[in-house]
Amino acid sequence: MSEPIIKTVTVSAKGQISLPRIIRKRLAVEKGTKLIIVLKEEKMLISKASDVSLSTVENFDDIIQHTERSLIKMWDNKYDDIWNEYLKT
Repeated sequence: MSEPIIKTVTVSAKGQISLPRIIRKRLAVEKGTKLIIVLKEEKMLISKASDVSLSTVENFDDIIQHTERSLIKMWDNKYDDIWNEYLKT
């Protein structure tokens, strides 16, 4: 399994985000690719529509737990300005 990719994106005035190039390349997301957003308890998962099945939604709790643990490991250091700024708010 490859290393997780963590990027920060900014929401525009129109509510739009741009997916970072590295993520678009890894997932083969091109112009016109359909994405699905699943929202559960203030957490969102974005997946390619072609990759989503009911099992993805059913396993969302497991995905959230794994993601949160991964983020804590990666961001729990004094050198990460983004995490430190986030904690101030």
